[in-house]
Amino acid sequence: MIYSVKGVRVLGTIVAPASKSHAQRAIAIAGIAQGESVIYGCGNSRDVKASIDIVRSFGINVTEIGDQLIVRGGLKYPKSAIDCLESGLCLRMFSAISGTFSNPIILTGHGSLVNRSMRMVEQTLMALGVDCETNNGKLPIKIRGPFRQNVASVDGSESSQVVSGLLIAAPRNGKGLTLKVENLQSKSYVDLTIDTMRQFGVRVVNDNYSSFYVAPEEKYKATTVCVEGDWSGAAFLLVAGAIAGKVMVENISPYSSQPDKNILGVLMNVGANLSIGANSIEVTKNELRPFSFDATHCPDLIPPLVALAANCKGDSMITGANRLINKESDRGFALQQEFKKMGIEIVVSGDVIIVYGGKIKSALVDSHGDHRIAMACAVAGLTSGSAVDISNAEVIEKSYPGFYDDLRQLSVE
Repeated sequence: MIYSVKGVRVLGTIVAPASKSHAQRAIAIAGIAQGESVIYGCGNSRDVKASIDIVRSFGINVTEIGDQLIVRGGLKYPKSAIDCLESGLCLRMFSAISGTFSNPIILTGHGSLVNRSMRMVEQTLMALGVDCETNNGKLPIKIRGPFRQNVASVDGSESSQVVSGLLIAAPRNGKGLTLKVENLQSKSYVDLTIDTMRQFGVRVVNDNYSSFYVAPEEKYKATTVCVEGDWSGAAFLLVAGAIAGKVMVENISPYSSQPDKNILGVLMNVGANLSIGANSIEVTKNELRPFSFDATHCPDLIPPLVALAANCKGDSMITGANRLINKESDRGFALQQEFKKMGIEIVVSGDVIIVYGGKIKSALVDSHGDHRIAMACAVAGLTSGSAVDISNAEVIEKSYPGFYDDLRQLSVE
């Protein structure tokens, strides 16, 4: 599929999509909790659908009624391999959960996930006494528990999702769990995990992000959860308003634990006009100055930040590029290559990205099979002289299936 974005002015109000990060965590935990949980507003992204299918593989009855997801928890041993599709979060959550079973479970995936390293998952589970076999450090991974230890050290420099997965699985362990963590990245995503666990009645003791403790008596209780709006998807819409018109995004809270709410600080610094409500943000175009921002703990912000920087008058610097390699694509390289086609020079050097602001020109670009690259190119195309065409554009279904429809709704032409 090729999607074409013309240089247009945007104006309007959009309801932010559901946070797949919150929804996936809630679905996994609801599957563990005994009893019937109701989750409102999960959305229909591919990653959320993968989470639903996985808990069903564990013998859970899941019913979808409108925007309600009714989950009757109580995991059972799966009869077949667990397919995580392309979701790294699913892989890391359900590999930890699989480690609580005494019979072997195989986890597989598709697309870019099959090329991602499973070493961190393997090493951490083995430290807890779980048997693990991988395909030379990649999928498929065969896991056989249970946890024979209840203390492990984790290097959090590559991903916080392993920490989140182990914390989510901890109440099934029955012996409690202590994780000693070094170099933790994306701390706010661990906060989101802890907040979601708290919604289901489990308390996690967080010692300044250096260790986490879940007591043996902690058990999940079935409950009702409303999924937050997604700051990761909203960031693209807010940038669209800052560079091309005026956009209000509803269903996002500035009090969220989601790390991508840091887009607000950047928009303030570049000079965009902002109006912040309790559950909405409005952004209006203004002359934009360049910025510096450390995205180490929110690397998913880098693609929309590059689209923003491309429209700033001057050179912007974004750090945290090392976090981009092990994603759906090598995002640093993909952004550099595709924005060059649109006339924007980007230099990636080690952990630093320099974006030289300029004029977006018409081009045919490629998504690299990455939803966030496709969305970044689409937003940048709003200020192009004519049109930006994006090939393999359907990849946005992974996180934000309605993204192009929302852009059409905002276009005043």
